[in-house]
Amino acid sequence: MATNWSICGVCDILQISKNSVVWCSNCDEGLCGECKIHYAVSKASKSHKTVSIAEYTKLPTQVLKIIQNCKLHNEKYELFCRKHDCPCCKKCLKYHNDCKGLTDIKEIIKNVKTSNALDEVEQTLTEVVENIKRLSTNMKENLKSLENRKREIEEEIKQTRRNVNHYLDKLQDALVKELMKVEQKEKSKIEKLLTTLKQREKEITEARENTAIIKQHASELQTFLTMKNIEKDIAVEDKFIQSITISASTNKVNISCQISTSLKQITTSVKKFGDINVSSDPCDVSIQKRKDREAQIMEHFQPEIMTN
Repeated sequence: MATNWSICGVCDILQISKNSVVWCSNCDEGLCGECKIHYAVSKASKSHKTVSIAEYTKLPTQVLKIIQNCKLHNEKYELFCRKHDCPCCKKCLKYHNDCKGLTDIKEIIKNVKTSNALDEVEQTLTEVVENIKRLSTNMKENLKSLENRKREIEEEIKQTRRNVNHYLDKLQDALVKELMKVEQKEKSKIEKLLTTLKQREKEITEARENTAIIKQHASELQTFLTMKNIEKDIAVEDKFIQSITISASTNKVNISCQISTSLKQITTSVKKFGDINVSSDPCDVSIQKRKDREAQIMEHFQPEIMTN
């Protein structure tokens, strides 16, 4: 935040220390009870929306940390540069000489909380979570199939063992150990990926749940800038999901056992009980691919462009 929300900003200027009871997002400062009354009747501020400090502090930390003034010039944001995807104050114009046009930020954030753009962000968050759940389910099913196949192979090994002499005991033990090692290795890979997916699901779910609070208590600018940040996070998550989906890490892992054909010929030439093989099939999970939401979102914000 640009201001200490616990102290009344007006009283602080007058070197009076009073605790704030409400927050004015338009002025980006807290107000005590007395100043709140003056704000409500003043022509300059009576249209400002305030929210109780208790409710305001419920906003996500990333929203509370958003500074609504230009970091370089400490002036209010007045424009939004589409080319660089960033808010600007008037003094920032000199850094945007090559930009085709700048948009009045008041126009671009108007009705942002009820816009289709914010709905698109929420839908995308939901979509990403669903994709993660699909991948998690697929990986859990693979774990189960590995365990089942392991038991089947063990029984096959033991059944074959009963048909041969004691000489094969050591070979059997070696093969079972190899089976355990291979199964544990593949199992560890899947469990590691599941842990990563679970953490990302938690983060995206939290972001999705925070949008309801943002709609209620954040300023229009905070909502817009938070939305832009979420879009960038979504792009990273989407890229991650797509990348692991086409990578070998999400392939369905299978294990099988080929019993040695020479087992039936009990000779000293038999050196191994069999071989444990690992194969994989491409991931067959149907991933919902994120739409080109950036273009869709910007279609909802088409105010008059201010040329340089």
